[in-house]
Amino acid sequence: MTSEQSLPVLNLERFAPNHPERDAALAELRRVAHTLGFFYLSGHSIPQERIDGVLALSRKFFALPEEDKLEIEMCNSPHFRGYNGPGLEYTRGQQDWREQVDFGANRDRLTVNAGDPPWKRLVGPNQYPTSLPELKPVIEQWIADVTSIGIRVLKAYAEALGQSPDVFEPIYAGGPNQLLKIIRYPGRDKTETDQGVGAHKDSGFVTLLLQDTGAGLQVDDGHGGWIEAKPVRGTFVINTGELLEMASNGFLRANIHRVVTPKAGTDRMSVAFFLGANLSATVPVLTLPDELQKQVRGVTQDPLNPLFNEVGRNFLKSRLRSHPDVAQAHHADLLAEQQKVAETA
Repeated sequence: MTSEQSLPVLNLERFAPNHPERDAALAELRRVAHTLGFFYLSGHSIPQERIDGVLALSRKFFALPEEDKLEIEMCNSPHFRGYNGPGLEYTRGQQDWREQVDFGANRDRLTVNAGDPPWKRLVGPNQYPTSLPELKPVIEQWIADVTSIGIRVLKAYAEALGQSPDVFEPIYAGGPNQLLKIIRYPGRDKTETDQGVGAHKDSGFVTLLLQDTGAGLQVDDGHGGWIEAKPVRGTFVINTGELLEMASNGFLRANIHRVVTPKAGTDRMSVAFFLGANLSATVPVLTLPDELQKQVRGVTQDPLNPLFNEVGRNFLKSRLRSHPDVAQAHHADLLAEQQKVAETA
């Protein structure tokens, strides 16, 4: 059931230190982040030509011959970077119907010794197709730009919670966790499922989603219905991640959302950026002002998807679950350990 409700639009410029509407903007962000957890962001300063260029280049990648896309197949990468065809990523055990490429911070692979935390395996280089050399500089610049916007949004969240704007800096300074996905949802007739991406929450600080003209994103309205988050030109869709829900003890809401597959003969493009904390960090629980503390709800606990305050442990868990083929190819020992824990629980 779809809802009549729509997502609000917040202008990033209103959060500037000397803006006359700053207090009102922070109050609005606090209300939206506490109740819905989703909004459109305008005023982010990225020109529309660059937005259009990133979407056009993403579409150019997906138009490559299959063998060119499979050159950077994710199964080649122990760091979960690269291309997946439709049906190779899973949400809550069900196949998502989309093709995508995952990129992160392009870093040297770490040496992982016995006894090191397993999340170190996630650090490493991206994969880029040789047949589309222009993709690498555009993707790496885009990651830098949306990281900057994400940190500005994160500072606004902090101030909306009555904190110093830099309260989260100790857990992202020196290398936040950055994940960028360019995504194409191929259209298909509804058969057993219309799952483009199954209902889920995002695990980081905030997500910045760029949509093309195709609809499909839906947000839980909290009353049994779904809000259609239709594309609004020149904006990002922002949503609160589980790191902020944990840090605020549930005052901020990491909301459930999904993507419905487009109709046969059409498709939908999006570019999603997930800003998280450093993989070595542990999420702190903030001391909130009394008036906000009275409204905390505690962190939502899902027995099928337990949350950990250790950032790297949380992120590795989600990658192993979402990409079982990569997990089996490169991290079978971790899967075996998980199975032992499950059997003794």
